[in-house]
Amino acid sequence: MDLPFDAAISHYLKTDAPHAVRRAIEESGKDEILSKTYPYRVEMTHKDYQTQMEALQLQMVRMHYHLKAKGKRLVVVFEGRDAAGKGGTIDVMRENLNPRVAKIVALAKPTEREAAQWYFQRYIDQLPAKGEIALFDRSWYNRAVVEPVFGFCTEDEHAKFFRQLPEFERMITDEGIVLVKLWLEVDQAEQLKRFLDREKDPLKQWKLSQIDIDGLSKWNDYSKAISHTMAKSHFAYAPWTVILSDDKLRARIAAMQAVLMAVDYQGKDAKMIGEVDRRICGDPALCGL
Repeated sequence: MDLPFDAAISHYLKTDAPHAVRRAIEESGKDEILSKTYPYRVEMTHKDYQTQMEALQLQMVRMHYHLKAKGKRLVVVFEGRDAAGKGGTIDVMRENLNPRVAKIVALAKPTEREAAQWYFQRYIDQLPAKGEIALFDRSWYNRAVVEPVFGFCTEDEHAKFFRQLPEFERMITDEGIVLVKLWLEVDQAEQLKRFLDREKDPLKQWKLSQIDIDGLSKWNDYSKAISHTMAKSHFAYAPWTVILSDDKLRARIAAMQAVLMAVDYQGKDAKMIGEVDRRICGDPALCGL
């Protein structure tokens, strides 16, 4: 059943949403108040954010220059719940980088020909050449989470993906490409609040899709698929970094730090990068995934 977004939200809140989520939305006050499941009660101030981000942006430019000069390659995979802040984090990360060198990869639904190819093939075409950075706004992990949740792939296709995945990512890293995998996790009530905010903002309504609406009632299905994915793909040579992203500003800082710490580059300054906040950034065990 296709419903306009506001009608879908109303239907969800009345019939499908767990009581705790309904209450969290109904009782949500000021935007800066965060959910009780998040380790901080209020958002980071913009002043503190700008101070830390200025240093991180400088380090990002130094890293970028080093990669280009030395012909090194970097892939950053951004995955996470819908509305977890992937797009905004990518924009901040690429803000001061040369777009000819640091490209965003956001692939649309496979064409008929792509659907007839080996699953990983169209992603291989997007891997960086020497001196380049590829920022994947969603990736080959669509087959691990979204596709099985919505029935877009068969059980055999899903199982084959996990059989081939370890060697696929090992080939990437063996080639000398630095592979950083980031998972942005958001609380259920915060996710819904962000959907509502998008619906009200004409400049952000394009971010909403039928998949977003249909996915509202599939939180538990997503959780099971995510847990399975983390268990099957958290490799020593290609680990996941999980970031709790209820506070977008803290999440963006953590993502920048994770990437900078993963790359060796001239001019790397640990003090400027800062200490990672382990309350919101860590391995999959951080949020029980």
